Amino acid sequence: MAHLIRHKLSNKLTNAAHTVSNKSQAKVSGVFARLGFQAATDEEGLGFAECDDLDYDYRQGMQMDVLQGDEEGGEMEGEGELDGDSHYQRDGTGPRPSSLKTGGSLDEDKPKITSWEAGWNVTNAIQGMFVLGLPYAILHGGYLGLFLIIFAAVVCCYTGKILIACLYEENEDGILVRVRESYVDIANACCAPRFPALGGHVVNVAQIIELVMTCILYVVVSGNLMYNSFPGFPVSQKAWSVVATAALLPCAFLKNLKAVSKFSFLCTLAHFVINVLVIAYCLSRAREWAWEKVKFYIDVKKFPISIGIIVFSYTSQIFLPSLEGNMQKPSEFHCMMEWTHIAACVLKGLFALVAYLTWADATKEVITDNLPSTIRAVVNIFLVAKALLSYPLPFFAAVEVLEKSLFQDGGRALFPDCYGPGGQLKSWGLGLRVALVVFTLLMAVFVPHFALLMGLTGSLTGAGLCFLLPSLFHLKLQWRNLLWHHVFFDVAIFVIGGICAISGFIHSVEGLIEAYRYNIQD
Repeated sequence: MAHLIRHKLSNKLTNAAHTVSNKSQAKVSGVFARLGFQAATDEEGLGFAECDDLDYDYRQGMQMDVLQGDEEGGEMEGEGELDGDSHYQRDGTGPRPSSLKTGGSLDEDKPKITSWEAGWNVTNAIQGMFVLGLPYAILHGGYLGLFLIIFAAVVCCYTGKILIACLYEENEDGILVRVRESYVDIANACCAPRFPALGGHVVNVAQIIELVMTCILYVVVSGNLMYNSFPGFPVSQKAWSVVATAALLPCAFLKNLKAVSKFSFLCTLAHFVINVLVIAYCLSRAREWAWEKVKFYIDVKKFPISIGIIVFSYTSQIFLPSLEGNMQKPSEFHCMMEWTHIAACVLKGLFALVAYLTWADATKEVITDNLPSTIRAVVNIFLVAKALLSYPLPFFAAVEVLEKSLFQDGGRALFPDCYGPGGQLKSWGLGLRVALVVFTLLMAVFVPHFALLMGLTGSLTGAGLCFLLPSLFHLKLQWRNLLWHHVFFDVAIFVIGGICAISGFIHSVEGLIEAYRYNIQD
């Protein structure tokens, strides 16, 4: 009997030792799997599949820290049944197949993009048609406006990098592991444990405002371009905006962007050709360039609006976490950010300066309005086509954020789900999408001022998403790892960004009030 008891006790101890060993091997192998190496076995790969659930614990205020040293780790092993540990490291009981991300077929089937493709996406975001408003910024800022184009590129590149750094934490082996997936996850982690969802709500509101304002700007610029292309037609700018919106109503039926994405490359190529045509025309008038008009003084009242315009032209932080997570080699993200922002800085600076030198004090809010009527009509038609094709992207993103926040947030949603059991969009859900399209039209009709709206958006949400929040989140989440110059940069960016945001917002609102009071047209 004693021999049988000893035999059973020995078996239990052996099984326990094997279990601990398997957990440790799965954790190490999972780390390498997250870094791009193939897991040795399926069991080890599955052990790390639920790593991304770590941020759920942040959002729920559990303050679980599985990435600490041996002392705290020993306490966790003593408890043995911590819910957070089961989220971070599963030991073969099997994670849900739908959440499999590493070491499994779903991750292998998910397409990854190269650093060149990621750079192309960033370039599309920061080299879009909103560069048409940059010469107007030089009009009110002179050489300081050119400096701000360079300064904004440097700061936005830096904040993009530190935002991605907030997605990672070090494990007990000192290896960086991606534990968050989105801007919202970072914000929620910063506000835990007292307000685990507050940060996500703030970021969602800022994203919605920026996306909807981008849609409004596309409608405004479409009406503006068509009105100035055909000045002899008895059609007002507001009427042209209505016509443009009628063409955009099918966006309410979008289920995905697969059909729209087919036109993105041609759309961007057309915009590149348009920029070349504008610069070529400006170069043809190089002998008439008004260098004496470029001053070092600034228009104190209107220059803050120019700051918002410049900042808004660089906004890309919203989708950077998703972009970096889909790169084949995330280690190349920093290099990609550097060359894309250097290229954007050079091209934007040259475009803004050359265009302003050509028309000087006659520079308009949308620079193509300065072109001769024969060239202007052709260029503007292409730009209208680009604006209409670009509209579905921010519109669909705004719809997704609204639906997820208000209609699909599990039991916490404010309203019932707008999708039926079969995934079909309900009629009232479709009505809300149509209402969003109509709302962008109404805003474009009643506030038809491209530069002022662009400056207002850049000051209100662009500065927040690009300057304030990334630096604040970086200080909060990475404080233990920061050197003194990192802290200095983050604090300086936060202070400067806050001042620019407040002043730009105030002056943009004052500009809009003045435009209505004196019936100023673009």
